Amino acid sequence: MTVRVRYAPSPTGPLHIGGARSALFDFLYARAKGGKFIVRVEDTDLERSSRESEDHILEALQWLGITWDEGVDVGGEYGPYRQTERLSIYQSFTQRLLEQGNAYYCYCSEEELEAERQGLIAQGETPRYLGKCRCLSEEQIQNHIAQGRNPVVRFRVPENQAIKINDLVRGEVVFDSNGVGDFVIVKSDGIPTYNFAVVIDDSTMQITHVIRGEEHLSNTPRQVLIYQALGLAEPSFGHVSLILGKDRSKMSKRHGSTSVLHYRDKGYLPEAIVNFIALLGWAPTGEEEFFSMSELISVFDLDRVAKSPAVFDMDKLNYINGHYIRKSSPETIAKLAIPHLQEAGFLPDIITTEGFQWLTNMAAAIQEHLAYVAQVVEFAGLFFGEEVTIEDEEARSVLQGEHVHTVIDLFLTKLAGVEVLTPESVKIILKSIGKELKLGGKHVFMPVRVAITGQVHGPELDNIIPLLGKQNVQNRIRLAMAQLVDGQ
Repeated sequence: MTVRVRYAPSPTGPLHIGGARSALFDFLYARAKGGKFIVRVEDTDLERSSRESEDHILEALQWLGITWDEGVDVGGEYGPYRQTERLSIYQSFTQRLLEQGNAYYCYCSEEELEAERQGLIAQGETPRYLGKCRCLSEEQIQNHIAQGRNPVVRFRVPENQAIKINDLVRGEVVFDSNGVGDFVIVKSDGIPTYNFAVVIDDSTMQITHVIRGEEHLSNTPRQVLIYQALGLAEPSFGHVSLILGKDRSKMSKRHGSTSVLHYRDKGYLPEAIVNFIALLGWAPTGEEEFFSMSELISVFDLDRVAKSPAVFDMDKLNYINGHYIRKSSPETIAKLAIPHLQEAGFLPDIITTEGFQWLTNMAAAIQEHLAYVAQVVEFAGLFFGEEVTIEDEEARSVLQGEHVHTVIDLFLTKLAGVEVLTPESVKIILKSIGKELKLGGKHVFMPVRVAITGQVHGPELDNIIPLLGKQNVQNRIRLAMAQLVDGQ
């Protein structure tokens, strides 16, 4: 049997972390088993679905490195892969259920259904349809038609049946059919509902495994009943745990629940996002926490997917992304930094070859300090402009030390005598000052750092100074020392 797994988003908005994790787990499982991965679109929510959202989702998946064998954009032998293009397929299965007596037309109005729902809630029962239209006479049907009532189609749920699901993540889960209620499979406008269309799609596309979020578990008994009524082979189901915020509450924007492409635009790397979301509910066998996509494919299995909720930790994401930033080439980080620096007004629209080389050197100087590339703007003040602002009292106190003026004067003297500034020449200057003045490294490095950057922490001085250039360094030091005098 060839494993066939699908990811079927509803294009009503961008791809978020939860959806990306579902797609990743589907993709990893299919690739790990040597199977096929399909992306289809469930767009029967006509009011909210859009091609813009569909394009956004596909773009996000491609950015993550998740590729598919069949789908809306690449085709395949089981298409169409967009639900609104499959209506005739659903209609034939609807007719089959009606003829078998497994479905019926329901003429209840919205007001009647709401009154029934409120009545059940008042009695402390789960709201469900109680079957008012299950056994209508021909006369009743004609009366409803004469009144202009447009019916829906409901599935006739069998009574007193235990619906068993052997979940690949959760083990055996049992539902009582009496708590389900006859549910709508086709709306009054002829559009199939999710629980009906998804069964027909999965069956006709020969999907063997349905791996999705835990929120779909409650839908599964309805889908299983449809499979059984139509005599179709059921796929294997696996329901992955919810993702919670760090405070164990439902994910929201304050926890980081935002679109995948938002992370891209902030300067997160796709390999970091993939690595991070793979660990949301799946655990490797050893202590390793960094995995490439190919490594994930080689080790992924549902056996190590947890039943308990996963926790979205922004600090962990930044830690993982920082790791991949440090592994990246400075040229890669420089390219990603350009739009952020342009938007902040630090770079022109057109970057020369010389300018990009300078930017690459800047990226090399700061990339170990970045959690995501957009943070480059926070470091830009170290490299752009001639002004320096002494950051805080700690920095100010450094410049008030006993040997500061002697150190600064000697530094300026030695700087003036160097023709080409390189990290090596800067190291030589600083080391020689310490020897001549018989001062420890901190008493040399710290005053120079604060005078040039206004900060006590940051990238290495031997990387900053060559990027600034001799004249800029000289100007900054004079301005900083004058600022210190003015502030006293």
